Parts: sequence; structure tokens; C-alpha cells
Amino acid sequence: MSRPMFEVIALTAEDARAAQAGGADRLELVADMAADGLTPSVEDFAAIRDAVTIPLRVMLRIRDGFTPGSLDELRARAAALRAEGAEEFVFGFLDADGAVDLAATQAVAEAVAGCRWTFHRAIDHSADRAAVRAAVGDLPGLDTFLTSGSPAGVSAGQEVLAGELAKAGDPGYRQQILIGGGLRAEHVPGLRAAGFAGFHVGGPVRSNGWDTPVDPAKVAHWRALIDS
Repeated sequence: MSRPMFEVIALTAEDARAAQAGGADRLELVADMAADGLTPSVEDFAAIRDAVTIPLRVMLRIRDGFTPGSLDELRARAAALRAEGAEEFVFGFLDADGAVDLAATQAVAEAVAGCRWTFHRAIDHSADRAAVRAAVGDLPGLDTFLTSGSPAGVSAGQEVLAGELAKAGDPGYRQQILIGGGLRAEHVPGLRAAGFAGFHVGGPVRSNGWDTPVDPAKVAHWRALIDS
């Protein structure tokens, strides 16, 4: 049985090296956490790519919130990142009413055709998460939903997460659940016991918020907790 997936948010090559040293399986690459994570520059992607050997998932998001903004810009960012070697991505879009923006999500999925990707926490802010899963579940390349089960975070979303795990294998529920968003160390034992096998953190592996780098010792502590 393979060990659980442990993904860490990286903003810099320093973060990436520390996360890999601590035992992360994969990195989510973002910029500008003040806007909850936007697309990094091609230069930052290249620096991180050169710093580590573990897989990288790159955020495709050009504005705060979950509406897409310019699809032309999103496609151009995706093309530039792919040209630099990016192979995995993170995205997902809602309309102004909180329904999935399927046209935008599909357009970006087509821009990264052949790549694996995560539908991120837009699902937690949607008006109907089951409708999101039904709409996007068969899009090519989608293998993960990053979710806390609630816009308020994991503490509020555990019942929803358990209900979705129980549907694993059903249409819209075939993807891995990657738990992130307000995830704390005390949540992990119960989530592991319930059968969850994907975890995503950013702030908890830093000493003092997003202005401080990833701490490899904190990553290692989370790695051991997730694996125990």
C-alpha cells in the first residue's frame, strides 16, 4: 500500500528544497498568498523546478476570488509554463452566483491537455459542491479535488468530507480527496483513521506565517504524523 500523499505549498526555491528535505511528496506552486495564491512567474517556476526532484503542481489563477478573469491570459500563462516544463496544474472556476464556470474550467483544461490537475478549493465556496463534481468529474486530466469540506475550513467540513469519501468511485467522486484549508495537526489522526490519504498544508510548516520560509523540521513532523 502506498503511503499517503503529502503536498506542501511553495512560493520559492528555498521553500521547495525545505519541503522536499522534510519529506513532501509534491509541491503546489503559487505566488501572492495575500490573494490566496496566484500563478507564479515562469522564472519562479523554473527556479523551483531546478531546485527539487519531486512533482510540482502550478496554480493557474490570475485574480483573487474564484471567477476566472481573462481566459486568454490564463491560456497564455499555461502555455508559457508548459513551454518551461510544467506538467501538472491546479485550477477551477466559479461564476458570480457560485456555480461552477464549466466553460472557463474546460477551456483551461484544454490548454493543459495531457497534464494532470487538481480542482482547488473553489469547490468549498461553491453553491452546490455535488453539482461541481458532476460537471467537472469527467474532464480529462482531473485526478484530485483539494478541499476542506467547508469554506470555514476542515474543522467545519469533516462531515462533508466523510460523505464524499463514502462515494469514492461514483461519477464525480473518482478523484483523490486532498484535504487542505484550515488543516491542523490534531485533525490528522482522525482523518487517517477515517480512510483519507491526501493532505495539503502551507502555513503550518512555516515558523511565522507566509513571510517566513518553509521549515524542513515542521515538514518532517507532518510527514511522520501523516504516516503514523
